[in-house]
Amino acid sequence: MATPAAFLGHGGRLGAARAAWPNAPTPWLDLSTGINPRPYPVPVLAPEAWSRLPDPESLRALERVAAKAFGVADPARVVAAAGSEALIRLLPRLLTTARVAISARTYGGHADAWKVAGAEVVDARNSTADLRVLVNPDNPSGQALPPGQVLALTDGPLLVDEAFVEVDPALSVAPLAGAPGRERLAVLRSFGKFHGLAGARLGFLVAEPALAARVRQALGDWPVCGPAITAGLAAYADAAWAARTRLRLADDAARLDVLLRQAGFEIVGGTTLFRLVRAADAPRRFEALARAGILTRPFPWDETLIRFGLPGPQPDWLRLADALENLR
Repeated sequence: MATPAAFLGHGGRLGAARAAWPNAPTPWLDLSTGINPRPYPVPVLAPEAWSRLPDPESLRALERVAAKAFGVADPARVVAAAGSEALIRLLPRLLTTARVAISARTYGGHADAWKVAGAEVVDARNSTADLRVLVNPDNPSGQALPPGQVLALTDGPLLVDEAFVEVDPALSVAPLAGAPGRERLAVLRSFGKFHGLAGARLGFLVAEPALAARVRQALGDWPVCGPAITAGLAAYADAAWAARTRLRLADDAARLDVLLRQAGFEIVGGTTLFRLVRAADAPRRFEALARAGILTRPFPWDETLIRFGLPGPQPDWLRLADALENLR
């Protein structure tokens, strides 16, 4: 049983899922993305957030608040953009890089972006590359390297995608990125995954000031919408919510582990926002879950793997438990 190609590149393909399985029960339960299902409670938006162009000072304020949350001493090194994906696509057009080392089994958007820009993408272990890209914690394996190991990977330019690092901030090398002596280190941070607000499209680059200035210039005057700025200002200043959320995610991930093991899956990786599991008949299981209106994430390099995000409200947990019970 072949998994439809539409689901092998990214999660969140609900439109394709509705088309592929039109008789599936609705609403769909989307577990394919690894986004926090209990989002940050965004404050009520002032009408001006929608009706006016974002004020440049509010954007700078967002970058200052984000810098503090990331442990970055100089906010000039922090650049806000409309999602880390926008930065992933932009950086290859700004940097003169002929050969980039990226794992073949990590988030595929990095390799795609560098290939489109004309760079040669080589194995992550290739020591002749002009730039190395690391996703830490990795997506989808969840493998996480401590800062010392990250910094020891290369003496050359290193771009670290920390999209899932909010679950364990101690792993982050963002405080060092672009600082004196670390000019070759740059970091990407994502707002939407941990805060459960992927629709806000907000992400950040942390880099040395000259590169940060080039990125700001390339992004233009209004790189982030007003509602996203409002959400980011509130969420990054709310350390108590973040601490509570990390504890809840750990509990929910453990609860998901129990369900997955009972269904016969082997847990082979993940973070507290998602679990990577293996089953010999994973394509059949992906299809069966889809027919039950539950979308998960398969992978092109290994058909035995599936990634599960966390359910949110109790009815979603019960729905997943029932569907997993029917797999056995």
